[in-house]
Amino acid sequence: MLLFVGLGNPTPNSENNRHNVGFKVIDSINKKFGLSKQKPKFKGLLTTGNIQNKKIYAIKPLTFMNNSGICIRELLEYFKIDAENVIVFHDDLDVEFGKIKAKFGGSNAGHNGVASIDKFIGKDYSRIRIGIGKPQDKIQVADYVLQNFNEDEVMGIEKITENIIDSISILLDKKLDLFSSTVNNK
Repeated sequence: MLLFVGLGNPTPNSENNRHNVGFKVIDSINKKFGLSKQKPKFKGLLTTGNIQNKKIYAIKPLTFMNNSGICIRELLEYFKIDAENVIVFHDDLDVEFGKIKAKFGGSNAGHNGVASIDKFIGKDYSRIRIGIGKPQDKIQVADYVLQNFNEDEVMGIEKITENIIDSISILLDKKLDLFSSTVNNK
């Protein structure tokens, strides 16, 4: 059993923000693999189903980015899921736009959503870091991540999301290095 977590902010005007790329991935996984209708549970929108004979829970926390860990801990405790079976999809400024890096554990690198999860469940889970690039001008990082993707970026994010979905079987086996290289080289 695996838990997919997509990080983002739940307000309607945040839907296309760079910070909400984790929500976009979860929405695409739900649609592609026909997971259940989203239900408000555990302070998030929860879906369930099977992908290649593995039981999958997928959640988009509604607690806002900085409190994402609260939602995740409640869900893990209820379903008795080990932190090692959590895979978090989130935006990352330090990864080239349209690329991913998958890793197990490590630093939160200043990402408040990841920091919240670390606080509530520890660091022993997988992270799929989705590159949103760095701001070109002297805009504050907080402002940059809350801006919407431009038209070209939307196409790039759709492409990387498609690659993630096409390579999901590798992710289900938790082969993170192979998953990264496969997704990035499609």
